[in-house]
Amino acid sequence: MKIKTSAFRVDPKDKADLTARATDIEPLYASKKKYHKALSKRVKKLNSLQRMHYASGHYALLLIFQGMDTAGKDGAIRHVMSGVNPQGCQVFSFKQPNPEELQHDFLWRTTGALPERGRIGIFNRSYYEDVLIARVHPEILHDHGLPEELIDEKTIWEQRYRSIGDLEKHLHLNGTKIVKIFLHLSKTEQANRLRARIDAPDKNWKFSPADIHERTYWDQYRHAYQACLNATSTDRAPWYVVPADDKKNARLIVSQIILDALADLKMAYPQTTPKRHKELEALRDQL
Repeated sequence: MKIKTSAFRVDPKDKADLTARATDIEPLYASKKKYHKALSKRVKKLNSLQRMHYASGHYALLLIFQGMDTAGKDGAIRHVMSGVNPQGCQVFSFKQPNPEELQHDFLWRTTGALPERGRIGIFNRSYYEDVLIARVHPEILHDHGLPEELIDEKTIWEQRYRSIGDLEKHLHLNGTKIVKIFLHLSKTEQANRLRARIDAPDKNWKFSPADIHERTYWDQYRHAYQACLNATSTDRAPWYVVPADDKKNARLIVSQIILDALADLKMAYPQTTPKRHKELEALRDQL
């Protein structure tokens, strides 16, 4: 089944209303067996395109994953990227900033992790945390060592959106294609997944009391995400709102988004010149 990813893209000309965006849709697979077959087919194609991307070496691809706790970021990355050569893929998870990172601007810690040309970089959370968590918990801003006169909640978020937009425009103009995926989870499904972490001994380690505390800010997070999506989805660095209540559906959609992104790049294996071909033939004779 061909998945039309444009249905999940946030159009810069429109305003995304997360309350109107579905967290669950009709299954894109008829059975578990057919799901695995469909995902395997996409992973195989992704591996093929990634090898061409690596060999071509002209572009970098940056994939950004954001979402509420338990939205399935880790699982989507693990299942969709399972067939990609690790040499051509880099995954970075960004959690609470450390003391060194707090001494720099909010974009500093992710800049050093940007993918080089020919590689796929994956950010599991990203610089967007500083307009999401920090917006829900503005007291965090004071922990960053900023001068008090620069901390004005009436203006700081728009300033940061502009900084992010400028960064992404710069990256685009220097050969980095950016695709941003928001895994859109319902509050009810999050509760189910948190209960599963309590019920399954092998998932107990994933559960944190902080997860329960953060659920009390659900509406504030939804507002922060909605404002962020509307302010930072552009034609060159679009956001996709992926329904995440069904993990299998989400993984199929994510895989297609990545395939579409790679297919948009002008990639080809390096052509062998006549001179190089003669050199190779000469070397063949020495074998």
